[in-house]
Amino acid sequence: MPLPNRPRINAIAGPILGEFLLAYTVAIIGLWLASHTSDGAAASLGLATQLLESLYVVFRVLAIGMGVVITQLLGGEQTDRARTTALAGLGACTWSGLGLVAILLLANELILDLLNAPDEIVPMVAPYLQLLAPAAMMDGYNLTMAAILRAHLHVRDSLRVMIVMHCVHLALAVPLMLGVGEWEGFGLYGFAQALFASRAVGLTLHLWLWRRRMKLIPTRRDWWKFQPLILAPVLRIGLPGASAELGYRAAFMVSLASVARLGVVALATHSYVLQLLRYVFLISLAIGWAVEIMVGRLVGAGYFRQAHELVRKSLRNGLLASCSMALIAALTAPWLMRIFTKDPAVIHAAQTLLWIAIGLEGGRVFNLVVTAALRATGDVVYPVVASVGSFAFVLGLGSYFLSRVFGLPGIFIVYAADEWVRGLLMLSRWQWRGWLPHARSAQRRVRER
Repeated sequence: MPLPNRPRINAIAGPILGEFLLAYTVAIIGLWLASHTSDGAAASLGLATQLLESLYVVFRVLAIGMGVVITQLLGGEQTDRARTTALAGLGACTWSGLGLVAILLLANELILDLLNAPDEIVPMVAPYLQLLAPAAMMDGYNLTMAAILRAHLHVRDSLRVMIVMHCVHLALAVPLMLGVGEWEGFGLYGFAQALFASRAVGLTLHLWLWRRRMKLIPTRRDWWKFQPLILAPVLRIGLPGASAELGYRAAFMVSLASVARLGVVALATHSYVLQLLRYVFLISLAIGWAVEIMVGRLVGAGYFRQAHELVRKSLRNGLLASCSMALIAALTAPWLMRIFTKDPAVIHAAQTLLWIAIGLEGGRVFNLVVTAALRATGDVVYPVVASVGSFAFVLGLGSYFLSRVFGLPGIFIVYAADEWVRGLLMLSRWQWRGWLPHARSAQRRVRER
């Protein structure tokens, strides 16, 4: 059977890269605005951002599962089932979002205590987390709806939504944080208020594009009904993937608690470096998402050899791009860090961390690209099982002990070791074709109904 016409991987990765670039640029600007208030505000924003990313694992269950299942269904020409699955995702988003809102409103101080948040920032970050609650629920809808748009190859439309959404966020964040005229603004809390307004705009645009591009018009019932039978394939893919993410985030929280124990300056430095590193792995992250979309479609259509070759080529490109960007970041650190701080000690410490990050980012490519490909084939259990030991013993315990010996550099050495251990395990799985039985099973499920 001839290979069907399909877009080039760069045509998909490019708009996805644009989305990530926008999102991370807004995060950088938000950190910059907060840093001009105080290091405490910057540390609060960084800590809240990391915590929110950990809690978002509940939305990633849906986004990951929806993306893979719908790409497989579309690859197998099961359009009606893809539409039904997409609509069922809205009700699941509502109930999972309400649970996350409850955590942010009722348990934020308990979580901050578990993270060893410095006493001087707790009065600032606790109410900030409560303000984030409604925006977090909106983000859940946007993440899932964007994943479904991309699965239908409407990646440029998804990018357009993100452009508008993030422009609204920035346009509102600057006056709300810094004030206008004699009004001093809300400081850090203005960022949360702008976030909510921008996410509401994003949701409105996603609904419009669903109607226009895919003829999907949710009813009131779709927003509240949980449909376990329809969502079962989604959860089969999403839960293991999100479990791996949850394991990583839990271990990362141990490292974050270790950083917090080093003080506010260390926490702020850690936040600055992590924000810069987001730009380093943007290209590989975009390639990973594009690979997941294309491998899912190829698996649904039964083109396994083409899927294998696609991953090998994408992995090579990702390694070249990521390591080059990491080197540039390390070389330019003395100038880049002045965006956030003038403290020479912070700048020197950040440059040391960025040199270590060259090794970190090389290992991360395998996790971003190969794990996405494994997930797209339906091989979702192996990445979790293979990663558990590294999460617990390398990232978790390693951060705890090496932070006491080497401080922040010790924590980044642990980050690099964890990425390489997991990355090589993923690569071996792909190279030895351990994913093939899962891909064949996924293809059979698509054709059964």
